[in-house]
Amino acid sequence: MGNSGSTAIGKCLVDAVGGDKALLADKQTPLFQLAHVKPYNLDISVEPAAVTYPKSAEHVAAIVKCAADNDFKVQPRGGGHSYANYGIGGESGVIVVDLKNFQQFSIDKNTWQATIGAGSLLGDVTKRLHDNGKRAMAHGTCPQVGIGGHATIGGLGPSSRMWGSALDHVQEVQVVLANSSIVKASEKENSDVFWALKGAGASFGIITEFKVRTQAEPGESVLYSYGLQVGNAQAKADAFKKWQALISDPDLSRKFASQFIVTELGAIITGTYFGSQQEFDSLNISSRLPHKDESVIVLKDWLGVVGHWAEDLALEIGGGIQSNFYAKSVAYTKDDLIPDADVDKLFSYIEKTDKGTPLWFVIWDLEGGAINDVAPDATAYGHRDALFYHQAYAVNLVGKVNSKIRNFLTGFNKVITDALPGHDLGAYAGYVDPALGDKGAEAYWRGNLPRLQKIKAAVDPKDIFHNPQSVRPAKS
Repeated sequence: MGNSGSTAIGKCLVDAVGGDKALLADKQTPLFQLAHVKPYNLDISVEPAAVTYPKSAEHVAAIVKCAADNDFKVQPRGGGHSYANYGIGGESGVIVVDLKNFQQFSIDKNTWQATIGAGSLLGDVTKRLHDNGKRAMAHGTCPQVGIGGHATIGGLGPSSRMWGSALDHVQEVQVVLANSSIVKASEKENSDVFWALKGAGASFGIITEFKVRTQAEPGESVLYSYGLQVGNAQAKADAFKKWQALISDPDLSRKFASQFIVTELGAIITGTYFGSQQEFDSLNISSRLPHKDESVIVLKDWLGVVGHWAEDLALEIGGGIQSNFYAKSVAYTKDDLIPDADVDKLFSYIEKTDKGTPLWFVIWDLEGGAINDVAPDATAYGHRDALFYHQAYAVNLVGKVNSKIRNFLTGFNKVITDALPGHDLGAYAGYVDPALGDKGAEAYWRGNLPRLQKIKAAVDPKDIFHNPQSVRPAKS
């Protein structure tokens, strides 16, 4: 660490990691921005005060104490996929705690509870669970995402309708709090902190270890897709209406996961059915959707199923590739279905609007099921009533996101909000949107925000764990 000998915070951080300067980097470190800051969204420039690589909970606690004693903010980083670089604070001058060294893993073969280090990436979690008893848990499709941020903000994925969100699997954590204490948190111990960590984790502490319930892998899965690679706006609108009617069926099997994806190339309905082809065929899905370019693959290999999700995603956004991008999201409940006439307007808007880039997409993602079984106030996660989300995403391949790109995405969301006046449409905190500004916290956590602010005031009154849209302490 370049300035470790010359500043109070530098000396303190060196001591915090046991004198090992290899576990620290700052702006005097060669290739600091490229090798250590590594912003995911190149459109938002951030220069943290330091990036640290602790190897133990004690290291993390000592780093947090250094920050607090020297008036620095702190943010943990797992996979580093924050859309606004909030994993590196989102603002300059923050101390980043990178958890890549926390790779511990074990599983209790009696309870099938797994212990997972907070620096583990989802791809590694999948493989380690598979290799230790063919177990699984619900999580998203991008293997480079870290479980630390994922399982504390929501963690939605294809199996969530069956098993709940990733955070619903979490039964206990080891966490470092703002006062630099290392504690266990669960429903029985430090329950307020545990409640807050399950939905707003980065505002309340740095989790070093998760204990999670696991499920037996499905024995067979059907991967399906129905493509509209060509077709005008009306054809795509009609396809979306059919998809929306299908996914809003209250009797739809929880084994059924689905996405409606629109790109420059056309539209595709794709997803997974966690069961046999015979079961899938009995649902008559193809008769309820436009089944042009139908593809159905049956896989009995769980790693193959999860790998297929990652391949699909890579086609759309390049997985873990850094880029200049902007994204917006909307959470829809069963009462927020887009009226048919407005679906027509939406797809007409998509067809006619200059997007400013060929690399854009919108994904509508079916949720519901087991996620909705949990009471809205049982965890901090703010969208227990969400039936589906959309994520609209655009990349500029040649520089900063320009106003044309931004206006396309903003206008897209406006068509939907105009179609649903008076509806309280929230946003998913995993697709963090800087344009929401101060309203972000309300959009992400909704009715749970006041309790979050009270807990924040109790356990982090100086707002040590801070990013531009984190939970702020309640004012006394």
